[in-house]
Amino acid sequence: MTTPSEPHVDFTVLDAAALLAIAMGGAADVSARPLSGTPKVVRDAALVGAWRSPDGTVQLRLHTDGTYAGAVAGRRQAARGTYDIKDGDVVLHDVSGLNTPVHVLDGELEMAGHRLLPV
Repeated sequence: MTTPSEPHVDFTVLDAAALLAIAMGGAADVSARPLSGTPKVVRDAALVGAWRSPDGTVQLRLHTDGTYAGAVAGRRQAARGTYDIKDGDVVLHDVSGLNTPVHVLDGELEMAGHRLLPV
């Protein structure tokens, strides 16, 4: 029996993809589009390619087929999914259903407070 004086303990368990999305500043979006189907081909040469934070802790690779792969130091599972370019910025759609906005600023990317430079 629980009494009002006992503390509440939350045993929420997050998978690696959810933790990566949280670390990268993403948020769950129940309206996220499903990842089934073929991603759009992206031909924006300024964005496609490898990006990395100056300290090397965050890495992101945007592919021409509309998919991406990302990694954060200390995380076991890499992020992956598709991306869209909206109003000059990028939105990453992780396979877990989380979306992460990435802002394009003067030839650099800003994602969850991390500055990414082209490799």
